[in-house]
Amino acid sequence: MTDSPRTSVRSPYWGVPVARAVPFVVTALVITFTPNHSAQAGLLAYGVFAIVSGLIVGALSWRTVTERSVRVVFLIQAVSNLVFGALALGFNAGGLGFFLFCATMNSAICGFLELYVGLRQTKNPAARDWAIVGALTVVFALVLIFFPTDPVFAVGMFGAYAAIVGLFLVIAGLTLRWGTQHPATEPAPTRRTS
Repeated sequence: MTDSPRTSVRSPYWGVPVARAVPFVVTALVITFTPNHSAQAGLLAYGVFAIVSGLIVGALSWRTVTERSVRVVFLIQAVSNLVFGALALGFNAGGLGFFLFCATMNSAICGFLELYVGLRQTKNPAARDWAIVGALTVVFALVLIFFPTDPVFAVGMFGAYAAIVGLFLVIAGLTLRWGTQHPATEPAPTRRTS
């Protein structure tokens, strides 16, 4: 009996999605259990979330992602998070329009970047997870753009998005840790007969 082929696709990157999940999960819990869903509360929550996410993505991805082009994309994503997080905190009295601006712009930038990397880096074990997180983030930006909204809806949608992506990132990280995805390019063993 041979070892399971799953062990061959374990990734040293597994800790990054788990660490990225922390601000998502904490934000989802804070929004869920806080009765104040005003625009100011949303800007404060989004600002802290974006800055912490930016620091995690920038620091950990830079150390664990081997492809230079992917590292650069995640660095841009980290800078975007830091800029829009700082704007949200610095102008937390900006009202619903400013919350929508910060959340929509940052989500569009980060979502499209992560989706792009996920679709391009097909041989990377984390590529599928990047594509899914990117797609969810783009959908969140589109919801904020196209649906009529008020502060309760907008902040509530932010909490729902944070909960979904946070849970997904935990599962994605543990999947990479345990190597439970099937390798895409491993050739099947052949037997020679005499």
